[in-house]
Order: sequence, then structure tokens, then C-alpha cells
Amino acid sequence: MNAELHADCGAAEVVCLHEDAELLVLDKPSGLLCVPGRGPDKQDCLSARALRRWPDALVVHRLDQATSGLVVMARSLASQRLLSEAFAQRRVHKRYVAVVAGRLAAQQAGAWQSIDLPIAADWERRPLRIIDALQGKPSQTLWRALPDANQGPAPTVTRVQLQPVTGRTHQLRVHMAALGHAILGDALYADAAVQAMAPRLLLHAQVLELAHPVSGACLRFESALPF
Repeated sequence: MNAELHADCGAAEVVCLHEDAELLVLDKPSGLLCVPGRGPDKQDCLSARALRRWPDALVVHRLDQATSGLVVMARSLASQRLLSEAFAQRRVHKRYVAVVAGRLAAQQAGAWQSIDLPIAADWERRPLRIIDALQGKPSQTLWRALPDANQGPAPTVTRVQLQPVTGRTHQLRVHMAALGHAILGDALYADAAVQAMAPRLLLHAQVLELAHPVSGACLRFESALPF
């Protein structure tokens, strides 16, 4: 079984948080691919499910298979181009929530801290990524610790908000692991003990803010946390 796969993907249904003539905002479960993979066992994916309900649905961006949360799809080629440009030009505000191993202290007044570590492909262990000061592409992530009532008196994990500035493959997972605080359930970048602390990757794309590709209206969407 693919280490990224998890049964949370459930039945072949699509949870839609927003629908209009130009775009869709869907809530992807953990364990479901965004687009088809190689082989007949990897054809079930968010885009295929969306096409069965909206035959004009077009891919704009992706989440990792193991990550849950908000995904935008376009409904025309013109909107696909405009939305893709907005993502590429960092005009889409994205915020994630994760639970990571170890204790990270909350900063005063909710201050964000920055991770600035270049990421490169690990060609010998694809699809993994590594921190590489020489070959890596500039990669920035903002993070801040959140109070969590479920942590108990002696917490061994921390709930954090993550805000990617750049959009590298596996960026949030690589950056948190590089800090020594891998995301729980991460089958790629956490050690066996941290992997075993959760039945899935505890990373969720919670908030998306963007301009509507036609009207220009500011849109904000939020997905309920599944963990």
C-alpha cells in the first residue's frame, strides 16, 4: 500500500463549499489524490470525482495526497489561467493547521516566525525533498504555535498554524521536519515513532483567500479541522 494512502478518503463523493459559474472550492479528504496517478489503482482522485459532477471542472493547484483541506478548481479556461496566475504570483492567501512532535512555545501577541530554508528534489529517493543550501530553491514558511486544550499538562505535541510564502513540493512537511518538529503521521519525513502518533498526516489546508477571477471580489473560505 502507498504510504501516503489513508482510508479517510471515503466514498466517491465531493464536499463542495462554494460553486459558481467560474470556480469551485472543494474540501479534499486525506488519502485522496488531487489528480490521477500512474496505474489503474490511482485513477480515483478529486479531479475525477469533480468531473463526474461538474464536467467543466479544471485543475488549478494541488494538495499532497495525505493532506486534507481546501482545493480550488476552475470552470473555464480563462478562469483557470487567471487563478493559476494568482497562485503563481502569491496572490492567494493560504493557511494550514498541523500537529507537530515536540513543544513549540507560543509567541507573544500571536507573532509569526519564519523558516527560510532552500528545498531541492532528493533525486535518489524521489519523491522526497531535502534542504539543500547549494541546489535548493528559495523556500519560506511562516509558523506560529497555537494553544491546544487537548495537549494536557505535559504536552508532547504542538498545534501550529502554517502559512507558506513559497509553494514548493512538500514544503511545510520538509520545513517542520528540518526544525526538528515533524508533523504527526508523516510517512515521508517523520521517524517511526512520530509516524505512529497519528493514523494520518495531521496537516489540513484550513483557509483560502483569493480574488474572484471575473468579479474581482475578495473570497474567503474555511474548512473545519478534522483533527
